[in-house]
Amino acid sequence: MGTIPAWARVYVACVVLGALACLAALPAVRVDWPAVLPLAGLYACCEQITVPRSRLGPGGATPLRLLGRRTSGAMGTFFPVLLAGAFLLPPPAAALVALPGALLARVTRRPRRLRRVWRAAQLAVAVAAASGVHRALGGRETVVAPGFPYALVPAGAAVLAFCLVLTVLDGGILVAAERVPPRGAWRGRFPRSLAPVAVHGLAGLMMAVLWRSPYGPVAALLVLLPMYVSGWVFAQYHRERGAHQATIRALVQAVDIKDGYTRGHSERVGQASVLIARELGMDDERVEVLRFAGILHDVGKLGVPTRLLRKDGPLTPEERRIIELHPEYGHEMVRGIGFLEEARSAILHHHERIDGSGYPYGLTGRQIPEFARVVAVADAFDAMTSTRSYSRARPVGAALEELERCAGAQFDPLMVTALVRALGRHGWHPAVTADDSGGNAAPSRPLPVRAEAGA
Repeated sequence: MGTIPAWARVYVACVVLGALACLAALPAVRVDWPAVLPLAGLYACCEQITVPRSRLGPGGATPLRLLGRRTSGAMGTFFPVLLAGAFLLPPPAAALVALPGALLARVTRRPRRLRRVWRAAQLAVAVAAASGVHRALGGRETVVAPGFPYALVPAGAAVLAFCLVLTVLDGGILVAAERVPPRGAWRGRFPRSLAPVAVHGLAGLMMAVLWRSPYGPVAALLVLLPMYVSGWVFAQYHRERGAHQATIRALVQAVDIKDGYTRGHSERVGQASVLIARELGMDDERVEVLRFAGILHDVGKLGVPTRLLRKDGPLTPEERRIIELHPEYGHEMVRGIGFLEEARSAILHHHERIDGSGYPYGLTGRQIPEFARVVAVADAFDAMTSTRSYSRARPVGAALEELERCAGAQFDPLMVTALVRALGRHGWHPAVTADDSGGNAAPSRPLPVRAEAGA
């Protein structure tokens, strides 16, 4: 993983200071330690049995989330414990519930200490905010003497505050750590998170009410049973996705072995596709599927005779026709992988051209699926900036000028502009080379953004 940028460290420090400010009020409130300690211990235990927090398909070609979460994530499975603390305790004490579990959580990616501190501070601020809203609306009385549906109003407001704080802080770390455009960092994040967090909030409210009832804390623990089941289902889902990713890796490796000239090309096309997608403000789920589309765009070459892929001389019209069948072969190969639904269109149509001169169907303009228009630009860019046996790598600037020249005829100008702007911020630093002979894809520094690019 890359070095955490200085701005990201400053951002984390600010959130930590916010968490410390929440905890600073502890001496001024009456802390219900018989509730704080069991809840904190329970949340810490939940953290140890939760699904490991990793991106689906982190592969080396995709810029990784440095500190942010991809979705509500595995930790959301046990938000009921934190929200129960927000309903039962004043803000400083509620913030304290999150700390042991977050600081002791399993972290597989470095820097581990910074990740734990960030997560602990983020949760402490979110829980304190939820508790403050809940108390301000008279929620404490509805927990002690529950009266439905009145108890749902302060609880619902607290859940909204909790979700909103997490969303704002998550988006901020993506902007600070990865320079994700703000519209992409926050776009759609709150609506996606709200529904699952609302369910967890209802479970947390049930826990809080039972905790203060004559049945006591033991009865409150029973609420976690269905959440444990949902966590198990979530883990099964991750395992299934992991199996799909293993299949994808095997297919890509097979293509690389068969067509040595394109070794590493698939991963780089996936990386460039992600840069374009983020610049366009696509949500995280679509970015992930688009990355897979870029990686698998040439998988259909497995159906093309090896002698044609490795032929040094010019191809005959018949040989070219056979090679041009590879998008259709690839489309059929991934048909059974459910979560690649939109990716299949990119695999099938990435050789279409805006003016209709492409293949396999000669689609024009917006008839070409969006994913295919992205992958077409990423594919051409990497082909131009990679050293092959028959051509030297062009400088990144020269490749972008060629893309701009062909925009509107071969490529979608919007996608070309997005790539130019993304490289202007991040540069191009592919992790793999195009062949084994030491030829490198041309690296670059960030480029100046030209407002007229792709116009």
